[in-house]
Amino acid sequence: MSTCPDRQFHALHQDGLLLLANCWDPGSARIAALAGAPALATSSAAVAWAHGYPDGSKLPSHLLVETAARIAANNALPLSVDMEDGYGDDLEQVARLAEELMVVGVVGINIEDGAGTPELLCEKIAAIRRIAQKRDISLFINARCDVYLRGLAPEGERVAMVLERAARYAEAGASGMFVPGLRDPGEIAAVVAGISLPLNVMALPGLPPVAQLRDLGVRRLSAGSAIAEGMFGYVKGFTEHFLATGGLDAPAASPARYGELNAWMESAAAAE
Repeated sequence: MSTCPDRQFHALHQDGLLLLANCWDPGSARIAALAGAPALATSSAAVAWAHGYPDGSKLPSHLLVETAARIAANNALPLSVDMEDGYGDDLEQVARLAEELMVVGVVGINIEDGAGTPELLCEKIAAIRRIAQKRDISLFINARCDVYLRGLAPEGERVAMVLERAARYAEAGASGMFVPGLRDPGEIAAVVAGISLPLNVMALPGLPPVAQLRDLGVRRLSAGSAIAEGMFGYVKGFTEHFLATGGLDAPAASPARYGELNAWMESAAAAE
């Protein structure tokens, strides 16, 4: 495998299944590395929560870059960063943010269509690819398609919409296709067969087991914000138990829910 982090990260998507235990700071990245992670990837939600902001492009972009820089400085593994929708629709601004991330050592990004149009994401991908080429970095641009996550098409029509978007994102310069919410084995197989990009899915209840995902041709499995949800849920339960009893024998706590965590951070932001 190439020793260049950017090419190394690309190579990890070629065979088998790359599992990414998404991190949010140097400490969680170090734990992922010690656990045997072959690469590092941030969760946008987890990074935002760690800074006291809700998910959804609410985190000031300079904090995203600073977090990436600190993770990269303390780890030798390839690093991919979730930049949500690019923190805006201005193409120059989006490309500049991607460039700032590359400068600090990032070799992969996630960028999503979300509630926006596929045309807009194509423009963002193309703008980022131009900057990466100028820097001679083989940036892995993982295009996140939210057709399933947001229910953008009726059941039975979602695969076709994903395939149509995947073709456009690949032409614009994407390196991978991330379809969170895609779970049905038959639909996963149809997407794998119909796209030219490595397929990334998110670990969610109802997803086929790892061995089956490998057989279906999935190339990347992301934990998303789940690890951070577990951590924050434990911290809240432990803290509440200590404040109520003075004891350190807190019982096991359930993970916090995504919406619950976002609400906590929204409340904190509103109080500032």
